[in-house]
Amino acid sequence: SAPSDPPLPQAPPGTPLSGQDDPRAPGTPDPPTPPRDPSDWITAAPTTPPQPPQPPETLQPPQPLETLQLPQPPEPHRPPQPHGLPPAKPYLGSGPPTYDAEPTALPAADPDGLDDLVPDTVLDGARYGACTLRAASVRGDSARYRGEPRRDALLTARFGTGEHALILVAMATGARATPGAHRAAAEVCHWIGRAVGRSQVRLAQDMRAARRGDLKSGLHRLTDRSLGRLRASAAEQGLDPEEYAADLRCLLLPADPACRVRVFFGVGPGGLFRLRDGEWRDIEPPVGEVAGEPVVGFGALPAETPEGDRLTMDFGIPTPPSPYEPAAGPPREPFRFRASVARPGDTLLMCTEGLAEPLRGEPELPAHLVRRWSAPTPPGLAAFLADTQIRVKGYADDRTAAAVWEA
Repeated sequence: SAPSDPPLPQAPPGTPLSGQDDPRAPGTPDPPTPPRDPSDWITAAPTTPPQPPQPPETLQPPQPLETLQLPQPPEPHRPPQPHGLPPAKPYLGSGPPTYDAEPTALPAADPDGLDDLVPDTVLDGARYGACTLRAASVRGDSARYRGEPRRDALLTARFGTGEHALILVAMATGARATPGAHRAAAEVCHWIGRAVGRSQVRLAQDMRAARRGDLKSGLHRLTDRSLGRLRASAAEQGLDPEEYAADLRCLLLPADPACRVRVFFGVGPGGLFRLRDGEWRDIEPPVGEVAGEPVVGFGALPAETPEGDRLTMDFGIPTPPSPYEPAAGPPREPFRFRASVARPGDTLLMCTEGLAEPLRGEPELPAHLVRRWSAPTPPGLAAFLADTQIRVKGYADDRTAAAVWEA
């Protein structure tokens, strides 16, 4: 066979393919390129040699659907869990509770009494001074199932401005199996709120000065007056005062960051707990007892209780008349009172019986809250609500709780 032709040299781009297309004779050398003026390096546009025409783009056959790479949607935003903790458990205890986890039936409504409706859940919070407050009230599982209103009432209020302000958290529980229980609970919260608000200046002064005797007698009197007004309201409505009644629990917090005195008072069952150094302690005061020891810096002898509370001294002097309001009738409810000085890192929890009972009866619940509430920062409102409504088998009453985190 004939030998193959040697490969042709590749011409640079833009070189004519045939000598007939070149006006110059074959073999004629290229003329020398004249030197360019340096000023043209900036002003003159660069010349691009002409490009050969490109062949038309070849159409590709369509690909089957399964081989196409469709754009994927962005990943949905998942907010991080508070404090890096896993999501709250749906329930604790030996098994799931009897009732559904979410509301089932709404309470019956009167078209002429819509102001009487009670929402299923109330949530609130604030930050003043050295403390952060979270408060929630949730209808119990049994009331959600039966379409009954929430018997618990919650009131959070600030009286005054600046460092002289006073924060009140009041919660009440109406009598069980009583049609107007939710109204009685709300009414007594309003009465005690009005009484504390009118005495706010004196109360704030007594708290900053740690006058335990004045605080005890004054708040006892305000509580008796509020409960007396509730009994009077029952008589006006033609109701039995023993049925139109409510338990009442209150917490007073000063907005002054230099004052760490925390005052609890009220009547009826419930719970008062303190989380300190990873351990819960039940500090609910017995009926009629006032825990008290001297407070350093308030003019009393320095001392501390075994639990580490610093309180004002009780010298056994008879309780003086209330400096806040005139005397009411004789007390009909046992009065509970506790005043203490909070430590940095403490968490104080006040709650109604609906949460106090499972805290005392189900060991998993306080352990669960220790894990959730021992972070350096307090939980947000949504996280606090999830923590307080964690369900426990055998406990289906309304739950109302207020927790205070000390900075």
